Amino acid sequence: MLLGGLEAGGTKMVCAIGKEDGTLIDRVSVPTGTPKETIPELIKYFKEKKVQALGIGCFGPLDLNRSSKSYGSITNTPKEGWAGINITEQMKEALDIPVGIDTDVNAAVLGEVVYGAAKGCSSALYMTVGTGVGVGVYINGGLVHGLVHPEAGHMMICRDQADTFQGCCPFHADCVEGLASGKALEKRYGRKAQELSDRADVWELESSYLAQAVANYILVYSPEKVILWGGVMHQKALLPMVREKVKKLLNGYVSHPLLTERIDEYIVYPLLGENPGILGAIYLGMEEMKRGTC
Repeated sequence: MLLGGLEAGGTKMVCAIGKEDGTLIDRVSVPTGTPKETIPELIKYFKEKKVQALGIGCFGPLDLNRSSKSYGSITNTPKEGWAGINITEQMKEALDIPVGIDTDVNAAVLGEVVYGAAKGCSSALYMTVGTGVGVGVYINGGLVHGLVHPEAGHMMICRDQADTFQGCCPFHADCVEGLASGKALEKRYGRKAQELSDRADVWELESSYLAQAVANYILVYSPEKVILWGGVMHQKALLPMVREKVKKLLNGYVSHPLLTERIDEYIVYPLLGENPGILGAIYLGMEEMKRGTC
């Protein structure tokens, strides 16, 4: 069975063909232009590959309420031209196959649960720290949805007393994305994250902010695995610093050996490298096929 996966990002659209076991057969990248420019290219690729189902992990926010008339639509995104676009319906009508959709970070956590670092877990959390901060949540065997979907990248955290940076989020001055995203690092220091590797003070502050967020996620969701990735996490010293600060913040209150003795097995990098989102998208397509929708 050939399954399609689409990782729809604000900069590029990653299209892939895979099998149920997680084997990737083909993968291409299409620049994200306007919907009129981009969506026909996506349709052409998947038509030529003759996929039997398609899953989409998409930037958002998204309407994921199946009873809504706009189900599968991108809602109030700042990405110019994409607000109100029902990418799910357009792909479904053009390809005449089942099409599943979720947020890009929910697709990523799903990929790691099915094929990667969280395989066998009934709950897991995936946090990507890049230009922005996104969090995918998988609890009790399913992706978390509610009134809309989790926006844990905008969780409020306590600002360091010496930090005079005003934050880069237009909605919240002191949220994780506003203080600890790649965009925040660049605006605060005038250099991109990869150019700041020699600045110990940068990573001391960054790890403090990320550890606050992770500790809060642990207290709220109690995941069996926490996975951290994204461009900022490529800084090798960062993950160990976050682990140690999470332990200090929790202070033994959450009593489990994975937190008190083996935290390096608990807060980890993705096992799938750069592929959790696309593999999670493929799995979304397979699950949509099982629902019998088309």
